[in-house]
Amino acid sequence: MRSITTAAEARCAGVLMELRQIEYFVAVAEERHFTRAAARMHVAQSGLSASIRALERDLGAALFVRSTRRVELTEAGRALLAEARRTLHTVTAAREAVAAVQGLLRGNLAVGTIQCLGGIDLPRALGRFRTAHPGVRIALRQGSSPELIDEVRTGALDLAFVSEPPDGSAAAVTLTPLEQQPMVLACAPGHPLGTAGAVALTELDSETYVDFAPGWVTRDVTDHALRVAGLSRRVALTVNDVHTLLDLVAQGLGVALVPESFRHKQTSARFVPVAGAAPVWRTAVATTADREPSAATRAFLSAERIALPC
Repeated sequence: MRSITTAAEARCAGVLMELRQIEYFVAVAEERHFTRAAARMHVAQSGLSASIRALERDLGAALFVRSTRRVELTEAGRALLAEARRTLHTVTAAREAVAAVQGLLRGNLAVGTIQCLGGIDLPRALGRFRTAHPGVRIALRQGSSPELIDEVRTGALDLAFVSEPPDGSAAAVTLTPLEQQPMVLACAPGHPLGTAGAVALTELDSETYVDFAPGWVTRDVTDHALRVAGLSRRVALTVNDVHTLLDLVAQGLGVALVPESFRHKQTSARFVPVAGAAPVWRTAVATTADREPSAATRAFLSAERIALPC
């Protein structure tokens, strides 16, 4: 009987070691640095490095290209990363299922968000969730919608509040509508259109624009609307935050098409409605389409009355 128990214990130890290797691998892949990954996992760097080398031997492939400053994933490492995240998600889900039976909610909640999110007061929502579920570790990352959607797809984020792409789709990600707003013209106080009751897109044909970098969905919405209207434009000033964009507009350096709610973020600029078929800015909650949301994700969205599609 003891020999059977010993064999079972050995198999369990092997499984635990493999999971630990996977956790170490994901940490190095995300940190791009062995020292930072070791600190994150609360383990000596020598132990983490030895574990990664053992994993590479088992798989028969190099997972990282190492340098003195950082490490990069090899093609084999990139292939492994998505599967490794799925494996860790499955393990987490199993642990959460056991905790749920005991009436507990534990684990992690990794949230992404764009700037100037509408439709939800995210700091307040996260504060309420922390009070209700102190056993859940919360992480928050701000970025552009394409970045956040990709991190939901790969499993780095559990959910993200994003701008919905103009075509309303994102591969392997479910987008649940949150809010929509018309886009309006933002211009300087002395701009000829600043006192207009409304402005047609055709009136902006010769204007210089301030806008976000290519790939930001707010810019994509504007580009799509102007393209449909048969118009082109010149973006002379490119920024990556809302307040700088509006400050540049207020100084007369260009105009911008922005969500209507941006008018509350700048008192100097003028905001004019767009006549006719105004472009629309839509926000959504992005969750993965190929695996079940974690218990923490479901609890957070339920508390905010956000119902995921069945």
